[in-house]
Amino acid sequence: MRTLIAEDDKLVGRALRDVLSANGHTVTLVDCGADVLLRHAEAQVILLDLGLPDMDGLEVLRKLRRVDDVVVIVLTARDDERSVVLALRLGADDYLTKPVRLAELLARIEASVRRSRRAELDDNGYESGGLRIDFGLRQVVVDGVVLHLTPLEFDLLAVLARRAGTAVSREVIQDEIWGDAFLTKSKALDVHLHQLRMKLGKPVITTIRGFGYRLEPLDA
Repeated sequence: MRTLIAEDDKLVGRALRDVLSANGHTVTLVDCGADVLLRHAEAQVILLDLGLPDMDGLEVLRKLRRVDDVVVIVLTARDDERSVVLALRLGADDYLTKPVRLAELLARIEASVRRSRRAELDDNGYESGGLRIDFGLRQVVVDGVVLHLTPLEFDLLAVLARRAGTAVSREVIQDEIWGDAFLTKSKALDVHLHQLRMKLGKPVITTIRGFGYRLEPLDA
């Protein structure tokens, strides 16, 4: 399991890394929130300390949940009720206070990952009306005609199709396609989206003003 540990105490971080590595995890250790936001896509699980030097861990969690549903377990010395409640409301999968027992930590990670896997959507493809998308073949068909999309255009459509019927923020799209939701990619996104809409030839992508976009179902 690929695990990202965000911990600024070097002794604690190394101890966690060694323990998890010995139990089958491939561990990446970082000590600031910016690295979590840059490297979260590499991880299946994130252990997040709240006392990071560059930004509060709750702010890291808030930003992360705008773009990724990766399993996040808060592991911190903060044990006040406000921090616990806020972290869970912001989307943490679990909250543990230091010091934590190894057996409990491993059990909590396994339980959170099981819940996440059960929630995963079918990734075989998408079909609605005359639109068919095969994620494995990276093929899009509209009314029986195969469209010739660029790799980036397909990726953009796939991001929306995997969340069809749901509003998807620009940050989520930018994060999945360019790897960083917080880089300035707005003009590039607009250009590729315009090209994709022209090729689809159907009013299937709705703009959610001030937020993002939604792939609409088509009548059969």
